[in-house]
Amino acid sequence: MTTIQMLITIFAVVAGTMLTRFLPFLVFPEGKTPPKYVSWLGTVLPHAVIGLLVVYCLKDAVFSPYHGLPEAAAAGFIFLLHKWKRNTLLSIAGGTVFYMVLVQNFFK
Repeated sequence: MTTIQMLITIFAVVAGTMLTRFLPFLVFPEGKTPPKYVSWLGTVLPHAVIGLLVVYCLKDAVFSPYHGLPEAAAAGFIFLLHKWKRNTLLSIAGGTVFYMVLVQNFFK
């Protein structure tokens, strides 16, 4: 890759990133009510993304009497922790630590 190609690539990445960051503020300025559809998407998409992440994380798990137990235990732990504390970051971090402890120490 030549120097010019590298600079063009860097410029394209920077422009794409800036466009995706600044466009919502230009389209929906402060004080202007967004359309109902956009507000609805703002309430529905977080749940859809979490559902997709759960499916993606469990897609390769083989559930049999001795396999899939750490995944199921971690999912249950995350569910209970989130119901108790209602903190997404704590749920993600706690679930990750719990799963890694299970996999590293108990399910070798």
